[in-house]
Amino acid sequence: MSKIVVLDNVEHKDLKVQIHHSEEFGDNINQALVFPTEFMELQREYPIFFRKSPEGDFYAVVLLGLDREENLFLNSDGWQARYVPAIQDRGPFSIALHERQIDGVRHVEPIINIDLEHPRLNGDIGENVFLPQGGNSPYLQQVSQVLQRIHVGANAAKAFFSELDALGLIEPIALDISLSDTAKYTVPDVFTISKEKMISLSGNDLAKLNSLGLLEHCFAVMSSAGNVSRLIELKTIKNAQTV
Repeated sequence: MSKIVVLDNVEHKDLKVQIHHSEEFGDNINQALVFPTEFMELQREYPIFFRKSPEGDFYAVVLLGLDREENLFLNSDGWQARYVPAIQDRGPFSIALHERQIDGVRHVEPIINIDLEHPRLNGDIGENVFLPQGGNSPYLQQVSQVLQRIHVGANAAKAFFSELDALGLIEPIALDISLSDTAKYTVPDVFTISKEKMISLSGNDLAKLNSLGLLEHCFAVMSSAGNVSRLIELKTIKNAQTV
């Protein structure tokens, strides 16, 4: 059950947030939704793939594990990677658009919401949301940057996938992972960027992708595929520890 309200520095002045990552806070997941605005950081750690919604829209995810409710980057000490996907790093906060009229002109501005039922929240342990005098804490300033990355990234994703789809660059892949003769995994319904079709793009198409700021996203996705080997390594270590 969620209870999402607008964050208020008076009503919520005493709130604290536990910022470490653990299973109890919902971090034990085998994939996470991600956005083009974080592809450069993500490609250093995780394999990035695409999926398609029931409505036919593409979206990006990073693969974190091979079994259900498995995050191979998560252990008792927290999330073991240099970058945590923004959707998991935002904690109990989300961003919403607030519409108001100023001198008869419609203005839409982002505001921060908070889920008061989120397990990270309490009044005793964790990072302060607000300073004693009412200003935003350094933690909340950091969260604001994470939320901005999500907000901008969600809009950027629409243009990114629209251009890739128009150029025919998205292709399904068979992601078969073998740890041994008996331990094999198939990750279904995933897509990626076709290297062959990228190579065959015209100079004009490449220039357009570059001018839109999308070309670096494409390279990040393609280079991230090498991180599948890191997943295999982490899974092999985990299996050896549980024998």
